[in-house]
Amino acid sequence: MSSNIVWHSHPVDQQSRAEQKSQRPLVIWFTGLSASGKSTIAGALEQILTQQGYHTYLLDGDNVRHGLCQDLSFSDADRQENIRRVGEVSKLMADAGLITLAAFISPFRADRRIVRDILPEGQFVEVFVDAPLDVCRERDPKGLYAKADRGEIKQFTGIDSPYEIPENPEVHIHAEQVSVAEAVNQLLAYLHESGVLHAGYEPVAIEA
Repeated sequence: MSSNIVWHSHPVDQQSRAEQKSQRPLVIWFTGLSASGKSTIAGALEQILTQQGYHTYLLDGDNVRHGLCQDLSFSDADRQENIRRVGEVSKLMADAGLITLAAFISPFRADRRIVRDILPEGQFVEVFVDAPLDVCRERDPKGLYAKADRGEIKQFTGIDSPYEIPENPEVHIHAEQVSVAEAVNQLLAYLHESGVLHAGYEPVAIEA
């Protein structure tokens, strides 16, 4: 970084922005294999939070690669850069006072740790959407596993590139055992118990 670049502090800070929105800033980071259900669960959770008046934004892995990270491949180095960029964007959104949901395979523990470490204490929640590889293969809505098996996609997570399972996620969702509604209510319960959601808030039933 150039020595003539300095950090500017401004009178409106994260606390002011959060108070304006009557909420606690947070980054909810969904990690898991492709087709495990990350984006589906994250989208359903955001829908409920928005309906309840919370200010949110969902960062989706595929969507980010259409713009911010369109120059990156799926090599280990580019995967790391992808998560680094998303981590920095998530930090900015948390500074804006938002509840940010990020749904990314993010296969490497070290990269997820970097995102956790750049955020203020208590503002990163790791959600492991745990679906066995064979279940993800069966779902395969984009046909990616089939392409990887045919050798048309290289360095595909779970096939010829590793996925490092979270060691101590705040929330562990067994996606092959629960519906989307049950997964969302599990998350709502965690957010309520940890004081992120307003006092008195109760998980609600949603359509799976």
